[in-house]
Amino acid sequence: MFQALTNLEDPSNPLLGPTLWGLQTWGMWQPNKGLSRVIYNIIHLLAIIFVLTQYVELWYIRSNLEMALRNLSVTMLSTVCVVKAGTFIAWQKYWKNIFENVSMLEKEQKNKRDDTINKIIKKYTGYSRTVIYFYWCLVTVTVITVILAPLVIYLSSSKRREEIRNGTAAYPEIMSSWAPFDKTRGFGYVILVTIHSLICFYGGGIVANYDANAVVLITFFSGQLEILKSNCERLFGDGQEQVSYVEAVRRIQDCHQHHVILIKYTRILNSLLSPVMFLYVIICSFMFCASAVQLTTEGTTSMQQVWIAEYLIALVVQLFLYCWHSNKVLYMSKTVDEGVYASAWWSQSLSVRRCVLLLSGQLNKTIRFTAGPFTELTVATFVAILKGSYSYYTLLSKK
Repeated sequence: MFQALTNLEDPSNPLLGPTLWGLQTWGMWQPNKGLSRVIYNIIHLLAIIFVLTQYVELWYIRSNLEMALRNLSVTMLSTVCVVKAGTFIAWQKYWKNIFENVSMLEKEQKNKRDDTINKIIKKYTGYSRTVIYFYWCLVTVTVITVILAPLVIYLSSSKRREEIRNGTAAYPEIMSSWAPFDKTRGFGYVILVTIHSLICFYGGGIVANYDANAVVLITFFSGQLEILKSNCERLFGDGQEQVSYVEAVRRIQDCHQHHVILIKYTRILNSLLSPVMFLYVIICSFMFCASAVQLTTEGTTSMQQVWIAEYLIALVVQLFLYCWHSNKVLYMSKTVDEGVYASAWWSQSLSVRRCVLLLSGQLNKTIRFTAGPFTELTVATFVAILKGSYSYYTLLSKK
């Protein structure tokens, strides 16, 4: 297993090796041309068509609240999946720009053989690997749970099995979607289960790799701000080091340029993530509420409650990862200028101190990741979404 994970590493992309492998495997990081690109895009198009069938089914079952909520809880997540895949492919040149510059900056820093910088890089790289593999495992468990849920429901209820044998009930579905044939039993049911299983693997891969890639990049910028802060603290050594005016200005310029680069590429990343996260925050608010209603609905079996609970936990973790890491970047961007004041600026001449003051002004700019134009991705936002979802739940649960 560990050997397989090692094979995902890429010397050309020290931080992004596993995430780029995942994006390529699920057809989001595509070659410029060729048969594989055509095949991947056909798969993405079929996934979009399937999501449309879910909305068609929702229209037919709109009068049944329980069935409609079950449909929506999966359909909305499916919508987010195809939006993530579609926007990534449409904006691939911007993602490529970020990937290339992230890898180039990291390799340049490693070539300096600075122990302090290498220690920080090793720390956030190790942390990124942990997050990636944990998240991949979580999504895998969720996908398997969703696929096996109908079988578990069938085996756990003798009453349901008897109703199916008598023809008064249909076989349980993995997801709720419309089909132009009898999907309740026989060969049609087998076809539908096969399609649903493939869609689950597709959607799970899209979510796992898109989110892992985004979180790793956000973690990278957090780590780079920590490196920048450390470099600012060491601008003039311990105050006893003799630093010439030219050398002092060069060090200040390096820190200034480093921060300008981080500002530039975090803004590009935010422009790619913000529209998707805006949609996701809205959908999450509803899905939390819908899942809570399903959990507390009378007649829900224990196995169904386990499935809904696991699904709900996956949603919470998914949103929390974004909010937590975005909050960390915001915090680091607000404290990075402390490195300037922790340096031995007092040991330098007046002209150098003026340059230090200009640097501190540059470092005072904050970096924020947003969900659309209305809210920032922070822990406070995460808590607010949970509170809002609970308020909607209490409103819907009133009889």
